[in-house]
Parts: sequence; C-alpha cells; structure tokens
Amino acid sequence: MSSKIPVAVPDIGEFEDVEVIEILVAVGDQVATEDPLITVESDKAAMDLPAPCAGTVTEITVVVGDKVSENSIIATITTADKPITEKPKSNSVAIDDPPSPIVTAAGSTASEPVVVPDIGDFEDVEVIEILVRPGETVAADDPLVTLESDKATMDLPAPIGGCIDKILVAVGDKVSAGHIIAMLLPAAAHDSAAAQATDPTVVVANRERLSGDEAKSLPLPATSEIVGSSGSSKPYASPSIRKFARELGADLEQISGSGRKGRIVKSDVQAFVKSVIKGARSPGPGSFALPPIAPVDFAKFGPVEVQPLSKIKRLTGQNLHRSWITAPHVTQFDEADITELETFRKSKRADAEQRGVKLTLLAFLIKAVVVVLSKYPEFNASLSSDGESIIFKQYFNIGIAVNTERGLMVPVIKNADQKGLYELAGEIRQLSEKARDKQLTPADMSGGCFTISNLGAVGGTVFTPIINVPEVAILGISPATMKPVYDNGEFVPRLMLPFALSYDHRVIDGVAGAQFTHHLGVVMSDIRHILL
Repeated sequence: MSSKIPVAVPDIGEFEDVEVIEILVAVGDQVATEDPLITVESDKAAMDLPAPCAGTVTEITVVVGDKVSENSIIATITTADKPITEKPKSNSVAIDDPPSPIVTAAGSTASEPVVVPDIGDFEDVEVIEILVRPGETVAADDPLVTLESDKATMDLPAPIGGCIDKILVAVGDKVSAGHIIAMLLPAAAHDSAAAQATDPTVVVANRERLSGDEAKSLPLPATSEIVGSSGSSKPYASPSIRKFARELGADLEQISGSGRKGRIVKSDVQAFVKSVIKGARSPGPGSFALPPIAPVDFAKFGPVEVQPLSKIKRLTGQNLHRSWITAPHVTQFDEADITELETFRKSKRADAEQRGVKLTLLAFLIKAVVVVLSKYPEFNASLSSDGESIIFKQYFNIGIAVNTERGLMVPVIKNADQKGLYELAGEIRQLSEKARDKQLTPADMSGGCFTISNLGAVGGTVFTPIINVPEVAILGISPATMKPVYDNGEFVPRLMLPFALSYDHRVIDGVAGAQFTHHLGVVMSDIRHILL
C-alpha cells in the first residue's frame, strides 16, 4: 500500500505571505526526508522548505512568485509500504542481505553524534547555513554548518571523516555547546556499506524482490555520472548565495564553485560579476555581449611603447562601460542664449575677486540646474537595484567632472540649492584643486544626484556625455559662440551656449527630456529665474 502525504509549510516564525522564489523538485522526483523542495524568501532571509518524509513527488501546488504561510500546502508526496529513507546518491546505497529491509547509509545504527564544541562564552548562537546534506561524504575538519553570533561567524567542522546520516538542525535554529547538530556514519562503516551497494549480485537480488516504482528507485549496478554534490544538475549553492546572485543578476548555471565539492560561495559570484563587467565573458543566455577583441602584435608594424593605465582611468573606464551597457542612453541637444548672463557675470568679477573667488559660468549652471531639477524631479532620482522602483531624492548634490593628470574625477557639491553663487564658486575651486592635488576623499565623490561635464574651456561643438550611474542624467556643456540670431525682423549677435542632456530612458521619456532642456535654456537666458 502507498499513501499520499500533503506537504505543508512548517512553522517558519513570524512570517506570513513569504514568496516562493525557486522550485527545487519536479513531479516524479524521488526525495528523502529533509531534502529541500522549494525555496522561500522573506524581507529578512531565504530558506529551503524540506520534505517531511521520503517518497515520490506526485504533485506540486505552488509556482514561483506565489505567497505562502504556515500550513499552506506546497506539494504531495506518495510513500511506499517499504520506504526508502534516503534518496540514492552516487550509487552509495548500502544494502543488507536479501532477507533484510533495504536501507541506506542514513539508516545505519552505527552513526555517531556530532556535537557543538566549546565555542567560548556564546549561547544560543544562530545557525545561518547548512553546508552538507544527508548521504554526503565528508572528511575530518570539513565544515558542516555555519553559526553567527553578534560578534563573529564560524564554521563547525566534522570531527571525523565519514558519511552524513542526519542533519538535526535547520537554518535559524539556536545552538550552544553540547548541542547535537548531525549524525555521522564513520568512514569504516560507510566504506563497508558502499561496497555492498556496488555489488551487482546484491543490487539485482534486491531489485527482483521489489516491483514497479520501488525497484526503479534503486541504483543500477553500473556507475552513473555524478552531476553535482547535491545529486542534481542544479547549481550547488545555499539560499543566501542564490539570493545574492539574483540581486546582482548573476546566472548560477555559469558559475564554477570553489567551495568544497564545487559549492558556489560568495567570492565566486563576485568574481563572475567582475568578469562580466570587464567584458571577459558573456553575462548569460539572451544577454548582449560583444565578441572578444583578438590580440594584435603592434610591434611588428613599427616601434611601440606600452604604458599601463592609471588606477583612476582603469576604474573610470569600468564604471563608464557598466553605465553604457546598463542604462539605455538618449541624448537631447539644445542651446541657450547667455548674452545677458555673461554681461552680468563680468560685472561681478571684481566683487568676486575681493571675496577671493573666481565667478565662472559653472556656478550659474549649477544654480540653473537646481531650479530645473526642482521642476522635473524624475531627473533628481535613481532606479532601485531591482529595477522596480524610482527613488526620488529630496536633496540636490551636483557632481562636477574635473580633468586631472590621472584621469577624470567627479567631486560632488552637497546641498547646492542652499548655497549662493559666491559660495558655489569657492567650493568649485576648492574641489577642483583637491582633485588635481590627489586629496579628494571618498566622501567628496559620493552622494551625487546629477552631474555636469563642462568642456567649454577645451573646445568642440557638441558631445554626448555618459550617465554617471546610479544617477539618471548628465549635462554636457560645450564652448559658447557668437551667432547671428533673428530677432524682431533683423539678425543680432548673441552669445549661444550649446549643451547636451543624456538621460536613462528606463526612467525618463523623450518628452520630459525635451522639456528639461527647454526650461534650462529659458533659465540660462534670463538668470532672474533662479530667484523664482
């Protein structure tokens, strides 16, 4: 006789409507007690929900994205009258003489308890990760579980080599010295059981005593390929690592684990993401990636000199590359009549010198940009890391691109809306000097909302600046030139300032981009607008 057992969500603490983020089994899969069935995630943690018994998965009643709570039915498991207490793993099923019940290594009575050793003045330390599964072979000192107190994180090792019989703790449990966390079958007993499991005569005899699905669940005498340490082709990683990979958009299928038995650890995910950013590999199926550039021996065409990139240029290049491939750029071009503004600026030159500052066009640009950002707040925002929300900032920190010998740097003027023209001019000069003297601190270059790149003193006509992600827009300023402008029936000379606004099309549409540049042109043409 077989029986169908509904699998309900156990008591998972004070959590309700927890999201299902991964289904780890399929209908027809053989599972053992404590094998993970699904992974759920709250706003605080990700956890696997285990099978309460061994058997065959005959129904899965949830899908990815569903919300579950305690006692929600997630699956149905059908058990046999002669239960298999552990799913076959790598043909390591230990079988007794034919008259005896069929058991696995986990069913042996020779297993020994693994207890928490003396870990100092710690009690009720939380289990944050289970590093092994029942049926898995470990060596002495291999880590079994990870504990975390308010002061440190530590792995608890296996005291001897052998096979994991049972895991007696779950993620979130509290343990202290002397607490039993697992049962371990010593290596000698496990080797004897494994030898029986690989004996073809014993295997065939036991298969002949059973029928149907029971016989199919036993291993064949031939050795099968081991796909992974978890017994499946799924990436071997803990829920916390899976969550970390999802946050970064990393495909675990493409990541090679450096942990024990190929387990993927946090550093593996970080290394993969870095390789994608540097263009060393494709980010995954369906993603756009350029083919690698073939190396060229330039020396065969003539003399060459090789100089390494400075650290600033290398990091800037990586950030710009990431910004370019992450944010869909759109650039809006326009120009502003700054004839009156320039006249006013020159009239205040002497007053500025008495205050010890140089009143440049950039100070006026910052004031004008703050006015326009106040009217169009979506330009003073950032996209959330999951791409599902817009974060509107209630402050106005403006970055200014500064060219140095080491490369481009972007110090940030904080709370620009609260500062006057002379104060802004003084801070522009101070930050520019710190950038060129290599004295900028991380605080000087963080917290920006919007960036201005001014090439007015260099040359050119127009250019397309690259957004400084996670910002969503950047303003590029080109040199102002005198142009004939048709006004009231005649052409008059006017000083025109060309500028370009690049913006992230995921957040800002074309109409908003055109409105922003038009309003900026109006403000720059009549600087009195900054008082409104």
